[in-house]
Order: sequence, then structure tokens, then C-alpha cells
Amino acid sequence: MKDFFQIHNLLSEEELAIQKTAAEFVQSEYSPFIQRHFRDGSFPVEIIPRLGEFGFLGAAFPVKYGGSGISNVAYGLLMQELECGDSGLRSFASVQGGLVMYPIFRFGSEDQKKTWLPKLSSGKAIGCFGLTEPEHGSDPGGMKTTAKRDGKDWILNGAKMWITNGSIADIAVVWAKDEGGIIQGFLVEKDTPGFSAPEMHGKMSLRASVTSELVLEDVRITEKNRLPNTNGLSAPLSCLTQARYSIAWGVIGAAIDCYRTALEYAKDRKQFGKPIAGFQLTQKKFADMLSEIIKAQLLVVQLGRLKDAGMMTFQQVSMAKRNNVEMAMNVARTARGILGANGITDDYPIMRHMANLESVFTYEGTHEMHTLILGETITGIKAFE
Repeated sequence: MKDFFQIHNLLSEEELAIQKTAAEFVQSEYSPFIQRHFRDGSFPVEIIPRLGEFGFLGAAFPVKYGGSGISNVAYGLLMQELECGDSGLRSFASVQGGLVMYPIFRFGSEDQKKTWLPKLSSGKAIGCFGLTEPEHGSDPGGMKTTAKRDGKDWILNGAKMWITNGSIADIAVVWAKDEGGIIQGFLVEKDTPGFSAPEMHGKMSLRASVTSELVLEDVRITEKNRLPNTNGLSAPLSCLTQARYSIAWGVIGAAIDCYRTALEYAKDRKQFGKPIAGFQLTQKKFADMLSEIIKAQLLVVQLGRLKDAGMMTFQQVSMAKRNNVEMAMNVARTARGILGANGITDDYPIMRHMANLESVFTYEGTHEMHTLILGETITGIKAFE
């Protein structure tokens, strides 16, 4: 896609090189196989070690813990290119980094960091994040999963729902309420007795991604597997901020792939004696799509700079996630219309992106919840309790 506003001038040489490497990786090692995996409803687990080899997992974390130490803008560009391939690929990477490595890095002990972060960043271990429950999505404070003391150990009981990577994870970051009603974080290893992660089937969205339940039945966890520095609900919510940051960047990749596909098609497809790209209404669609993509890119570049400076707020992330997901959905729908009937087939990626974005619109905070977060920030009045 043409860099209409020369956004590359806002990026460092390292950031541009990381973006190029990620784009080439997706094009050569992922895109040729995504159609088959989306049809089959499977995730290409064989790509996980390659993601680790390229340093794509937890890339913004310090080198001492297995990360690459790159800027948050570079990390965002990486997420953009992964989602240009598919939302399922970006979801895997952003869960691994933002929802598993981040809480261990932020709230874990030094032993937990040294044990798990290098394994997770290399792809030698896979993680998942257990917060959402069958009856509590937008209201995580109402969680029913419990953690009760039993001597020096903890006994966990409960269930989690819509968990990316759950069935293939080696470790789950599980959030539960202790007997005082305080939310605590625990590292639950996959072979722990009483713990299971059945995969969910029948999805029409994110088909090339593993989505699971987590079931905890009298799961005994030692104190060394509790995240010692968690501080109530704010701990898992801070993890969600990291994941939402990834999404705000990632969905731009889905929008760009839809835009490029439609532009190539419109230049080639002829009706009434000329390419449909030559019709006024079609050109307006491209002008609108490109304008919205560029605005979204400028938004996240500034968001990334704020994050690198330690100045980013969760409200800013809510705005970026809310704006950019809606933008991507609108671009996908417009692009699908340009392809006409061909747009609904999986010979083209647009309908796959459309379906995936329906999930992204909902997860990591629904569009409505981010609207209310912004509304409270703007007015100073809370619209919900």
C-alpha cells in the first residue's frame, strides 16, 4: 500500500527493518497455508518455533528474559504484519506476550521470570490467560473462580471461557478470588491434577486459532506458582491493556490486506468495457478506505511513542482499540463489496478477515465498554457501576 502520508519518516531504521522482516515471514511461511487452516478450523502449531526463532514472541521485553528489547512501536508494527496474515496468528503472539509473559514479568517472582519468560519467548512453551468466565465477560470483578488456602498451598475451583491457546498451552495464567475477595494470579501447569482445557468447536470466526475452556476442579497450586505481586482486579486489567495495544495495531494489518486485495481486483475486473477501478463510486470507496487506514496508523504510532515514554494511559488504548477495530471492519465490508460475489469465497482473504474482526470487535473489551470508558474520561461521570 502506498505510504500516502510518508509515515515511514516517523519510524526508525530498526522499526522499518522489523516490519519488513515480519511482512516477508508472513508472506512466505504463513499466508500460503492459512486458507487450509481456516477451512479445517486448525492452528498451524508448526509455526510456533519459527515465531520464537524470529524473536516475534514477547519482542518488547528485556533481552535478559528472552525478549528482543525492541521499541513498542516496532512491536506494534510486528502485530500489524502478523494480522495481515490472519487475526489468529496475531492473537497467538499477543496472548503469548501481552497476556502471559507480561503478568509474569510485571507480577511474578524472579524465579518465575527466569523459569518461564525465556521458554515463552522462544516458543518452547505456550501460554494462555484465564480471566473471562461463562457468566462474567465484561464484568471480571464478578468472577466466581475461587482460590482457598490449604496449608501452604492453594486450591482452585472454577471455569474460564473463550481462552485463546488454552488446549495447547503448557501454562495458564489463571485469575481467582481468594477468601477475602481479592483477585490473585496463579501459574497453572498443564499436567496439574484437576486441570483440563477442552477445545471449543463450531466457531465461524477465528477458525485458525485455538479457543478453549479452562476447567479447574480442586486444583492444588503451590505458593511458588502464585504471582506474588498481584494487587486485585487492577492486575489482570493491566494485562488487558497490553493486549488491547496489540489489537489496535494488528487490525490495521487486516484492513490493509483487504484494501490491497480489493485494489488489485478492481484494477483487473472489467465491467461495461473498463476496469471497475475507473468508476467514480468505486474510487470514492478507495479514497475513504485509505483515509481511515492512515488515520488509524497515525493514531497508533503516537500511542506507541507514548508507551515507550511511559506516558500511555489505558483510556488512550481504549480509544485506539475502539477506533481501529471499527475502521478495519468497515474497510473489510467495503472491500468485500468491491469484489461482489467473489468476495464471499475463501479464494480471497476478505471474508476471512471480516469474520475474524467480528471476534476482535468483542474480545479484550467490547466496543460498548470502550465507549463507556471514553465517555467517563470525557465527562467525568461514570455511566455504569
